[in-house]
Amino acid sequence: MDLNIVKNGKYLLLVSLVLVIFGLISIFTLGLKFGIDFTGGTVLTYKSNKTVSQDQTLKGINTKTYNPISVQNTNSSTYTITTKPLSQDQLKSLETHLDTNFNSANPDSVQTIGPVIGSELTSDAIKSILLIGGAIILYIAWAFRRVPHPASSWTFGITAVLAMGHDILIVLGAFAILGYFFNARIDTLFVTAILTVIGFSVHDTIVVFDRIRENLLKNTSQEFADVVNTSLMETLARSINTSLTVILTLLAMFLLGGESIRWFVLTLLIGITSGTYSSIFVASQALVLYYNWKEAHPKN
Repeated sequence: MDLNIVKNGKYLLLVSLVLVIFGLISIFTLGLKFGIDFTGGTVLTYKSNKTVSQDQTLKGINTKTYNPISVQNTNSSTYTITTKPLSQDQLKSLETHLDTNFNSANPDSVQTIGPVIGSELTSDAIKSILLIGGAIILYIAWAFRRVPHPASSWTFGITAVLAMGHDILIVLGAFAILGYFFNARIDTLFVTAILTVIGFSVHDTIVVFDRIRENLLKNTSQEFADVVNTSLMETLARSINTSLTVILTLLAMFLLGGESIRWFVLTLLIGITSGTYSSIFVASQALVLYYNWKEAHPKN
């Protein structure tokens, strides 16, 4: 197939830039909703002796005393209530209220996370992502240390992390919108999904970069942009097929899976789709742009 992806690279990068800017605007204007893993709070799981809707339950406990954040029905008789941190007296009062109004038995589980633990989790999550980014740059710089001129192993590492950052911002922007309209919250499962997306995205990018390195060694007289385009065409089918099988599996889990993993699966869906796009249309295009800039400014 005669297709010049690199020739249209600036338009592809423009699409990514627009999505990232839109995501950042969404984050700063709508904000992100954090789960109790980060803010602290109490989660109670109950079984009711009669069918109760989410709206009925939320309306029934919607007082300043209980500070409800959300109610989720895992099935017709089991529901999970998330509140801000409750004292023992408040917890007992809520249990009495539920037993009186909704014929609920004793809670199946009660989990309370303090705000101190939540702030530590936030700090640890940010540190983990930053450490992973630095480790990826160092690893790729070492793994591609023998890449021939005009490429640079450090450029490979930095562009891979830029693509990774692109994927994270796309997911965060999407969750700012989902949080505003559908009350989607960021919790430890979200962080797990983000780390999975990072691994998938970088893996896909390295496959493309490795083919670029091989073709640079074989085609020493060919223009750098042409080598990159040839490498993309050679890995395009593999990247799409691999991602498509994962996306179809995740889509089935999203449609058929339980409420407890729905946002986790959606995070993976958005992130892996973005990661496939970025490995093909962001990381490699950034390499070509950097090379063109170096050609125009040889002294820098």
